[in-house]
Amino acid sequence: MLKKIYIEITNCCNFNCSFCCPSSRPKRHLSTQEFRTICTKIRPYTQYIYLHVLGEPLLHPQFEEILKIAKEENLFVNLTTNGSLLLKQQHSLLKNPPRQINISIHDWEENLSVEEQTNLLENTLSLCDKLSQTTYISLRLWNHTKETKGESLFNQSILKIISNHYQTDIVALENNTKSIKLAPHIFLHNDKRFSWPENTVFSTQSQPTYCFALKTHIAILSDGSVVPCCIDANAHLLLGNIFTDNLDVILSSPRAIKIRQGFQQHKAIEDFCKKCGFRETKL
Repeated sequence: MLKKIYIEITNCCNFNCSFCCPSSRPKRHLSTQEFRTICTKIRPYTQYIYLHVLGEPLLHPQFEEILKIAKEENLFVNLTTNGSLLLKQQHSLLKNPPRQINISIHDWEENLSVEEQTNLLENTLSLCDKLSQTTYISLRLWNHTKETKGESLFNQSILKIISNHYQTDIVALENNTKSIKLAPHIFLHNDKRFSWPENTVFSTQSQPTYCFALKTHIAILSDGSVVPCCIDANAHLLLGNIFTDNLDVILSSPRAIKIRQGFQQHKAIEDFCKKCGFRETKL
């Protein structure tokens, strides 16, 4: 059993974030039939699906049907969104509630005007209050960098609105508190800016390392490509295709076995893995 499987229902996005993973893959949405096929094939392996790799899942033209199929297949849905389409999709989200919604507020800084940020956040928080009756909400400020000195003006503005809405003082982000409970089922989560392997300068330095890829999770891209994790957004570590192969065959392929055994021995076998900021290292 896997703890979770990432499913990229679309690799299209309405934002253009400078820190995102560059990709030349053709833009496409999974059809509802393709999504149902994936759900049927993965159901023996997990109960939890995460509707995100690249792309904005709420852009999917049949998003409500996607949630309905997942419910019919007895799969718990977690999704990560930039939040810009939450109000547009609120009927679908309230009708078939996901288990958890992660809202990447940090994406707004370079995609929305200050006025748009304020209006969207105020409306989003009101919607979160409704959604939290059935869904966990994580408001994400993942924009810390080594160069950050105190909170940015953007963060100050966002935190002020959140503090006013929930009538509470939010501890400053400099104290390294990663998760702050705002209300039942609603949390503010802050962290450093993640660097995709594509944006990382390769280092040949050998370090003892470990990763849970292929042990607790895998990812399926919008064309059916199966890869070890959600960080492999361009299928550098292609293991097979869910539309042509059974998952047991894919997970027992020579490449999958080699990657998994490497991590068990605290080794990153693939060069792509050596550049990943999510792997755990011991220096």
